[in-house]
Amino acid sequence: MRFLRRAPTQASTATVSLARALSKLGYCSRTQAEKLVREGRVAVDGRIVRQVELRIDPQRARLAVDDRPVTAARRIYLMLNKPRGMVTTANDPEGRQTVYACLGGLNLPHLAPVGRLDMASEGLLLMTNDTRWAQRILDPASGVDKTYHVQIDRIPDDAFMARLREGAVDGDEVLSIRSAALLRCGERNAWVEMVIDEGRNRQVRRIVAAAGAEVLRLVRVRIGELALGDLAKGAIRELAPEEMALPLAGHPAGAPHADAG
Repeated sequence: MRFLRRAPTQASTATVSLARALSKLGYCSRTQAEKLVREGRVAVDGRIVRQVELRIDPQRARLAVDDRPVTAARRIYLMLNKPRGMVTTANDPEGRQTVYACLGGLNLPHLAPVGRLDMASEGLLLMTNDTRWAQRILDPASGVDKTYHVQIDRIPDDAFMARLREGAVDGDEVLSIRSAALLRCGERNAWVEMVIDEGRNRQVRRIVAAAGAEVLRLVRVRIGELALGDLAKGAIRELAPEEMALPLAGHPAGAPHADAG
């Protein structure tokens, strides 16, 4: 597998919590880091530290776990075709299979998903250990479009498509949609393409329900200009250098990112 090099940066005086520092360096998740710190396995500048929220400069502090130095991992940017039935988390208390099963045997540093897809959803999921890059994609100000192909349990008429394009109001939330188009119809169901630039919890499913249909399958096929293409289900690939800026092409938006599927 080919990896990308991170451009050199100037020394920073910014501080973060000890647990976040370990996460930003690609050693483990923040939850795992908090556990290591509380267990007394983490040293800062040669001293064991048990304060999870201790503020440090990760570019200057010398960190070690179990007496082994922790250095910044190589920056990795992956695309995964998430299968249906997997959860987008590192550890699941219910014992369900997670997306990390797709990374087994690759000897990668800790990677985090860029956003989420719920267990019943599938398709394009980005994973990286570059927290700044991930945050740029998730930042509501970026307004990055997410495109979904959605199978619904009915044949849509013009009135249904009009309701879909209007979005929905669910409680005190306004669920907006950039566009909706009919892709193809079967005898009893159809596929529609929906594009959103927000990331509210289960946003696509809630809009479809408000229009009067049920989602049978939900596949994310594009983030910005970055397309899933013919990547096999459960497979991963590294982003090419020219793809690195593509997910950031979007439109102004104003909603926090969540589990939009």
